[in-house]
Amino acid sequence: MTGFARARRSSAAGEAIATVKSVNHRALDLHLHLAAELESLEPKIRDIARRHIRRGHVDIRLSFTQAQSGGTVTFNRALFETWLATFDVASLEYNVNSTPDLNQALRIPGMLSAPMETDLPEEVEAVALGALEDAFQAQTAFRAREGSQLVDLMKESNARVRLVAAEIAQLRDQVLPYLRQRLEERLAELLSKTLPSPERLAQEAAILADRSDIAEEIGRLQVHADELDEMLTSGVEIGKKLDFLVQEMNREANTILSKTSGAGEIGLRITALGLDAKSNIERIREQGLNIE
Repeated sequence: MTGFARARRSSAAGEAIATVKSVNHRALDLHLHLAAELESLEPKIRDIARRHIRRGHVDIRLSFTQAQSGGTVTFNRALFETWLATFDVASLEYNVNSTPDLNQALRIPGMLSAPMETDLPEEVEAVALGALEDAFQAQTAFRAREGSQLVDLMKESNARVRLVAAEIAQLRDQVLPYLRQRLEERLAELLSKTLPSPERLAQEAAILADRSDIAEEIGRLQVHADELDEMLTSGVEIGKKLDFLVQEMNREANTILSKTSGAGEIGLRITALGLDAKSNIERIREQGLNIE
């Protein structure tokens, strides 16, 4: 599920800024972008991420700016020269008349830094990880709002599937004469070739009648729609179970379409309804890809 959040925390040691951005993905795919002095926190950062999110492509950015002190400040000459060269190239390539702003350059993270101890101070670690926790909590709230909206859309589509199934159930009695005619034609074809035994004839008639009627498919489609509604309302994790339900609902709709083809005007109406159901089932599937 998509989500975005940024948080910051400050202390006497400095300020930490954490950014979390996620998009849909089948598994949990973490991508960390850390300031060099925070790289030792990677295991703890991954643990925090796993506590807050189960799946998705997640970009995590975490930086820390030390508070100014009376100590020595290091000027990142290599970064400054790269910035100047890039500025000149962009000015020439896009024909922009401008001059570099030193004040802006000095605000670039890493341009000015105070020397940090080899071991990350506990206070810095606490501020950095605290900012990350804040960002994940904000991102979780963001995803919860989006998830609630997606669930509402899925319920709307599912309600339409249920209405379609109910209308097809009402049309079933009207399509039965066409199905009986098909059955009689098939039985006449069998009788014209050979004279089957009464048992064989009864068996073929039962098989053809079962293959022609759509009552079971309508019932299963309604049951699946009810189960989907219950699952969406309960708030449980729905990932794989939703995939299975959507496949089964689509299968029932396809079977209804195949059984009622060639059934006159009523068959055409059922076809339109079946395609409507399939369209809404596909919407449910697509929306389900973006929800846990």
